[in-house]
Amino acid sequence: MNPGFRGPPTAVLIAVTSIIQLVGTSFAAAHQFSPRPLDPLAYALLLAGPALLSLRRKAPGPMAAGAAAATGTYFAAGYPGGPIWLSLVVALFIAVRSKARWWAWGAVGGLALLFLVAALSTGGLADTARAGAGVAWLVIVVMIGELLASRAGRRAERRRTELEAEQRRRNEERLVLARDIHDVVAHSLSMINVQASVALHLARKDPDPEQMRQALEAIKSGSKDALAEVRDVLAVLRQDAPRAPAQRLDQLPELLARAEQGGLTVRLDNRAGQLPESAASAESTAYRVIQEAVTNIVRHAHATQAWVGISVAGVMLEVTVEDDGVGLGNAPEGNGLRGMRERIATLDGELAVGPREPAGTRVHARIPLPGDRPAAAGRAATGGGPGSGGAER
Repeated sequence: MNPGFRGPPTAVLIAVTSIIQLVGTSFAAAHQFSPRPLDPLAYALLLAGPALLSLRRKAPGPMAAGAAAATGTYFAAGYPGGPIWLSLVVALFIAVRSKARWWAWGAVGGLALLFLVAALSTGGLADTARAGAGVAWLVIVVMIGELLASRAGRRAERRRTELEAEQRRRNEERLVLARDIHDVVAHSLSMINVQASVALHLARKDPDPEQMRQALEAIKSGSKDALAEVRDVLAVLRQDAPRAPAQRLDQLPELLARAEQGGLTVRLDNRAGQLPESAASAESTAYRVIQEAVTNIVRHAHATQAWVGISVAGVMLEVTVEDDGVGLGNAPEGNGLRGMRERIATLDGELAVGPREPAGTRVHARIPLPGDRPAAAGRAATGGGPGSGGAER
């Protein structure tokens, strides 16, 4: 049966229709003339229709056909009129709502044919009119059932569409969170690993307390920042905080300064100007691309210098990260580069990763800005910070 239509319990439905048909038909028979009085067969047919309602969930189509057969047999036998129609009406309505519509229409058609043959055989105009009126009412019942079933189907389809949209939204949200966790953990652990290596080297080869202190302070600062970002992401998973991009390009000097503590010299050239709040998603994506690129340089590039360039060309925010490291080689694409591509593709942007001449890797991203963004006044800022050395190796 249609999951959106349950109706009363089957036992209640059978009991009510049985009582109405038996009592109502007995009362009607006492006040009308009929060629054949009620007898055990008549009572059996009066009970057959309600009894067939027990099939409402397992076999609604045969239920409607059986109710039509019982009703047709009752009238063909010449028994007096009465509310025997009730069980047939209920059966037809249930059949249509349960998507057994062709059974319902077939039952009505068969019953109409039976009434037509019976009326023609008796030749009575009144009988023919009554038979036509009864069939017309049955057609109306089936059409009402069709209308209600159609409305229920549209509601079910709408609910299904809404659930699919919600599931897609949740999947996209989980994907964004997975990227954020990867970016935060990979970058922060890479910085901590570099500084820990420096501290270990100093402890073994050149025990300089001041340099040791600087390396340990860098580890402490990096781990504190990473812990704060991870907590922000986990708060979203717990639904304790709204999901909103928090990374701005103004935070790049701090990001790049941590990378420089590992011995990488970085030049930052930011000509994008002050971006509006409407460009927060593009700005956050640019930040994450630079962060991932920097992480890859620190982990894989063996570079001594990196360059990060940011500019606006029309309605595109352009990011370029280069290094003088060992280049991509034949390393397969890792999660970091895939995450970059997915982030940029979400905003309909473009990403190109390839070799840099004479050595190293070049990452170039073009990220669309909101169409209503006014032209930004360019500004250049040069500071320490790492560029991206390409794909995860």
